[in-house]
Amino acid sequence: MKPSSRVTPRPAVAADDDLPTPGVTGIGLAAVLTFALAQGSWQWFATFIGVTLLAVILAFQQRPQWTPDIRSSYMRGLVAYALVVGLCVAIALAPLLQRQAWLFPMPGTRRECELTGRYEALHVKAALGNLAGGDRAALAFTQDDHARKAVAECLAATTTLWLPLYGLGAAVLVGAVAWFRDRSRPGSVSY
Repeated sequence: MKPSSRVTPRPAVAADDDLPTPGVTGIGLAAVLTFALAQGSWQWFATFIGVTLLAVILAFQQRPQWTPDIRSSYMRGLVAYALVVGLCVAIALAPLLQRQAWLFPMPGTRRECELTGRYEALHVKAALGNLAGGDRAALAFTQDDHARKAVAECLAATTTLWLPLYGLGAAVLVGAVAWFRDRSRPGSVSY
């Protein structure tokens, strides 16, 4: 007699079990990889990535039922949700923070980065020496290009240093709003 090759189905997992939500985990990983792989100046594609990840998490994330217990799966999920949203916001804002003084002033750093750009322009002129004497337009273009890149990389480095603060601020705001909203949902457990 042949043994039966019958497959036993797994039981369904309830949303309020103590398992991490795959959406938060996956988006958090994608955001961290984006942050880790970003090199040089922050480009506008980072904004697209951050906004896309935010859209995915806001569309598909469902938090468990609110409970006041600090060790509950709700609180762990809320912290993960808020931190991932904060990270996505930081990634989305990075190019804007780097380029707009009104959003991220850093006046001393901006002046120092401009000096770095001027130095780089002088460095290019010195490196080319007499080779550039015949074509001043090419020399000016090369100096401007290298100066722009040096300023952008300097500002990007400073922006990257401050991004965790912006991300943490967004996470605290998102976590507080979500906590109060979830607390007022019908069917919330209150003690």
